[in-house]
Amino acid sequence: MPPSTLLFLLTLFLLPLALSRTRTAPVHAGTIPAPVLKWQYGGCYSSWCETGWYSSPAVADLDGDGAPEVIGAAYSLFALNGENGSLQWSTDPPGGRVWPGVVLADLDDDGDLEIATGHGSGYLHVHDGAGNLLWSRQPTSGELRGLSAFDLDGDDTLELIATAALGNPTNTWVLEHDGSTRSGWPQLTNDSGYAWGVYNDNATIGDMDGDGTAEIVVPSDVHYINAYESDGAQIQAHAMYGDKGWGKVGVHVDHAVDLRGYANCGLEHRPNFAHAPASMVDVNGDGSLEVIAMGNVYNCGTSPYTSLYEMPFIFNADRSRWAAGGYNWEAIPIPDGGAAPLSEDYNVIESVMPNPVVADLDGDGLREILFASYDGRLHAYWLDKTERHNWPYAVYNTGPGIRFASEPVIADLDGNGQAEVLFASWAAKDSGQTGKLHILDYQGNVLHEIDLPAPYGGASWNGALAAPTLANIDADAGLELVLNTAHSGLVAYDLPGTSAARLLWATGRGSYQRSGSLLSGSLQGSTMIMGPPTASAGDTLTVTITLRNPGPDLPDVTLENPLPPQLNYAGGLSASSGLATVTAGAITWAGAVNAATPVTISYQATVNASITTPTLITNEAVLDDGQGASLTLSSLLMANGQLHYLPLLHYRHPE
Repeated sequence: MPPSTLLFLLTLFLLPLALSRTRTAPVHAGTIPAPVLKWQYGGCYSSWCETGWYSSPAVADLDGDGAPEVIGAAYSLFALNGENGSLQWSTDPPGGRVWPGVVLADLDDDGDLEIATGHGSGYLHVHDGAGNLLWSRQPTSGELRGLSAFDLDGDDTLELIATAALGNPTNTWVLEHDGSTRSGWPQLTNDSGYAWGVYNDNATIGDMDGDGTAEIVVPSDVHYINAYESDGAQIQAHAMYGDKGWGKVGVHVDHAVDLRGYANCGLEHRPNFAHAPASMVDVNGDGSLEVIAMGNVYNCGTSPYTSLYEMPFIFNADRSRWAAGGYNWEAIPIPDGGAAPLSEDYNVIESVMPNPVVADLDGDGLREILFASYDGRLHAYWLDKTERHNWPYAVYNTGPGIRFASEPVIADLDGNGQAEVLFASWAAKDSGQTGKLHILDYQGNVLHEIDLPAPYGGASWNGALAAPTLANIDADAGLELVLNTAHSGLVAYDLPGTSAARLLWATGRGSYQRSGSLLSGSLQGSTMIMGPPTASAGDTLTVTITLRNPGPDLPDVTLENPLPPQLNYAGGLSASSGLATVTAGAITWAGAVNAATPVTISYQATVNASITTPTLITNEAVLDDGQGASLTLSSLLMANGQLHYLPLLHYRHPE
């Protein structure tokens, strides 16, 4: 709710004091080269651009031509040429604004990618890679603020989890890959928990209890968090809370108040989760997933309630607060005095969304929690509940007036074992200012800050509200960064010197499935083809191996393809990326297989001249995904065989 005029004037009065309390991190350019603007105004029209909101873009080779496309959504859905930003196709389905990140995944397990988007008025659309509408549903009338894809039951097809901004405890829908509603949904439709509208991309999905099926955790516009099994059943909370499910245990600053069950307002504070997403990540590497939920802590003793600060809470699978290995989050960190909101009035500046990003910044095996806050800073908390080095980073010091930061993305750009933090910012409305692209090192030191393009079409401010996306969008070996800006369309930057980069959290909500959890890449959709399928002794054929990974990226994949004795290598070895070699009749390859960007390896071989009888030849390649999983690809060829054709029978039904 927008603050009163009095609160707004008070904010303007206190702003200079807040600025004086926070240090500005020094600039350390180091060895990370500066980003270079590659193209801008992607998807814009001749004199204006659609307003970009909080939807993070995706990257994939949609048409199989070896060149990635950038897929972004504002009101329309756009597919752009990654090399130059030119429009390949666009579509404007019903519903208007797209808030959630573009979901890109093989929903039906047929080897092709689908694109799912959540819109206003409750519309959910699924398109194929050419922009053709496959199906559309309208499960509710409220705007869809969250959309994720996940294989909830292990059947290799993905479900779509949608959450909506509406005044109702029924706020979450689960649809099967074909658009049908999954049994047990929507939720919440009973008295197992307390819920209200979901006003950001709040849901997180993962197998947090290790039972082989996924759970769905949904914070909403109350101080309760609901957690569901894949069939919609509320998950039981720890016995310390009595006979309650997750959704009946209130969250307060003090865990003792959680146990008591109510707060003494004015003295004891609690969080609201309206705009506060959760993530599901193993924070300390012990094999168990924790739920990291951002809360807007407020004083419930004032009218209207007074927002105090934003802070993460960490929960176990049974909803108890997390403590392990000497780290204890049963009590949340105490923020400094500058954590109050600079503004919560979207008429002054578009709201900041505190999406939690969980990644290992310093390479010690433990993950830090990063989030942008309404205090105008980007925060990074270590598991000891401290902000080290030069964190938090004061975004509001990077230009005049109030400025906010997007959800960051995390990557070790130069491969030195320590991560960089990349994010965008935006300026206040009617300020005539534009936000920046920021790159910080793991300590919060500024490496680069670059003004984003000016607004196009008469807007009075610019910036990017959505998380950037890191991907290779062209033919070189390095990464690019893609932004969905507010008023200059989709924008891309080259990131020189990043051919050895490691991606830790590369897009909004962690992956193109937008689940707020760390997924494992998979090479299951890879293929090996020999053609033509029949040949005679001495004939030359082509072997084509295509490595496919729906995401996240697999940086260290290897392939070994020893040729069978019936085939001889005949040259022509090539690979669209990575390093391919041939030694003593064996093909090897090593490199990265990035999310939704296939790698093609091909070569020629001849059929051994000594084969004089019909012989079935089997060619096999062994893949290692670099994360402990292996896969064998195989292809068959009939040498010296004969083709026989069966007669074609046509049956006509009698009149």
